[in-house]
Amino acid sequence: NMEVLDRLPEPDCVKLCHRLVDGLCGREPPCRGEYGATWSLQEWAGLRDSLTALFCRAVGSNSADEEVLAELQKLCSRHAHAVLNVLRSRRREVRLALLSRTDCMSSAALQDFDWSLKLALSSDKISSLNTPLLSLSLDVRENGALRPVAVEMSKEELSALISSLEAANKVMLQMK
Repeated sequence: NMEVLDRLPEPDCVKLCHRLVDGLCGREPPCRGEYGATWSLQEWAGLRDSLTALFCRAVGSNSADEEVLAELQKLCSRHAHAVLNVLRSRRREVRLALLSRTDCMSSAALQDFDWSLKLALSSDKISSLNTPLLSLSLDVRENGALRPVAVEMSKEELSALISSLEAANKVMLQMK
């Protein structure tokens, strides 16, 4: 899952990792729109979740560098060391962010959400299409840690999400 990180130049890999840690610490996380040309929505979500989980796990269990590098074995060496260097430099901040989350729950739960609508304006041709995007920010509590999840969706992706949520709601109502 993390091997798609190799598509970024090393400096951009470092920047992405720092932004992911920022998100863990309650600051502005990276947006999918910044990486839309590099990864599909599924690749982006998988990479973001995998790296965030790695940072939390490594800090939470006080993993040695060798353990972290073992988890990053599918990455090229430069990218693996870039991730490790970000982890080393931001370990204290991640630890404080994890410690500030006092309630412990064993399963994932939505804690808060925010949304906004904006237009994609990456070039003058694309801006003339007036493509609306929904930017949805979720705070999900998983295994006691609050994890920010930021998703940008087109109208079609939003419709598919709503359909999935409605189907899940039906199943939940039938289980009661």
